[in-house]
Amino acid sequence: MKLWLIPVTSILIFSGCSTTNSHTYQLQKVNARQALVIQKQQAQIDTLLEKLKSSKKHRVRKRLPSIPTAPKKNIKLKKVEDNNYSSGYMYPGAKKKKKEKPIEIAQANTSSTMTKTECIGMIGQAKFDKYTQMFGSEAASLKRCKMLKAMK
Repeated sequence: MKLWLIPVTSILIFSGCSTTNSHTYQLQKVNARQALVIQKQQAQIDTLLEKLKSSKKHRVRKRLPSIPTAPKKNIKLKKVEDNNYSSGYMYPGAKKKKKEKPIEIAQANTSSTMTKTECIGMIGQAKFDKYTQMFGSEAASLKRCKMLKAMK
């Protein structure tokens, strides 16, 4: 039994080494082939680039800008008059709504001068002080009171 054990182990060791050697040898062959293919392709690329550069040298031409030709017809421009505008012609179906009455009422209310006592009577002392502090002056507070009165 001991006699069989020694040859079997030696065969396994040598066969394992030989397979790894053959694999590395095959990989080296494949790498060498790929390197040759890459070299051939690089040589082809170089020749194509040289052809391209040489063909560009021959094709380079300066293009002159084309000059526009004169028109065949003599065109006379018409004078534009902007004083003939009418909204009835431009907007025939539009109806105008006049809001002059509310504006006149608001103007009538704001045209009168507002005094400090009237403003305080309308909004109260606390709000008047608050507006004075917020806007920075009593004149701004009075203006605010005028606006509030106009809105009512």
